[in-house]
Amino acid sequence: MTYITGFLTPVKVENKERYIESARVAWPLFKGYGALAHVENWGVDVPDGKVTSFPMSVKLEDGEAVVFSWLIWPDKKTADDAWAKMQDDPAMANMDMPFDGKRMMWGGFETVFDEKQ
Repeated sequence: MTYITGFLTPVKVENKERYIESARVAWPLFKGYGALAHVENWGVDVPDGKVTSFPMSVKLEDGEAVVFSWLIWPDKKTADDAWAKMQDDPAMANMDMPFDGKRMMWGGFETVFDEKQ
């Protein structure tokens, strides 16, 4: 089964196009390291919660949106190897990151069910 690296990120609404462009630039790099797919989703119906919520998890501020993203890898080893190599890749170091990385969260997930129409 595939392996997913998932992300939640707060992005200023005014930086939406800049964020989309950064994803366009990042995709060939991720693909070159073995990623199978790269998906970015701009939050449009992301309610506040009382105990937990997407906005609470990234400490969303006024004028920001939650972005929910993921990379699909063939397996965990490919993802782990890619992240290790990216640490020293100057192309990654010089990328535009139009968001507050301190409030970004991410994690790796094993796929346990995957059904498509």
